[in-house]
Amino acid sequence: MTEKIVLGGGCFWCVEAVFSRMEGVVRVESGYAGGETLNPTYEAVSAGTTGHAEVVEVEYDPSIISLKKILEVFFKIHDPTNEEGQGADIGPQYRSIILYTTEEQEEVIKKYLEKESEDWEEPIVTQVKKLDVFYPAESEHKNYYDNHQDQPYCQIVIKPKLEKMGLK
Repeated sequence: MTEKIVLGGGCFWCVEAVFSRMEGVVRVESGYAGGETLNPTYEAVSAGTTGHAEVVEVEYDPSIISLKKILEVFFKIHDPTNEEGQGADIGPQYRSIILYTTEEQEEVIKKYLEKESEDWEEPIVTQVKKLDVFYPAESEHKNYYDNHQDQPYCQIVIKPKLEKMGLK
């Protein structure tokens, strides 16, 4: 039986590329969540006015990969102390956010954040809340890295994250 968790840590292309290569992850889908606007579009979310973040829905098999391991990877590939984005991706749509789907996940996340906060000089500002609704991104954003590896953003931003995690 699989579980789902929704993660936002900058551009969803980056987060999708990392988690789609991890053993135990069954499916990863880019999308939008955490805001108020119904049926948001990439253009609306990019404007920073919908309240939504660019996120990925990660479906995983907990008998193969734990939520704790997913959180460890998530915190290695982005800066959870920055409220306004990651690197050149600036704005509330690029914030650090975890949207859980079960009470058990909420407990694991809270314990993990409590322990993780000891290792950061700045306070962790990652939002944690229950997932309300996940809106899948438009088709051109799915498997973005795999479909556009030669583009500068993929080479400069995504590829180093993959290499940092020992992924190809």
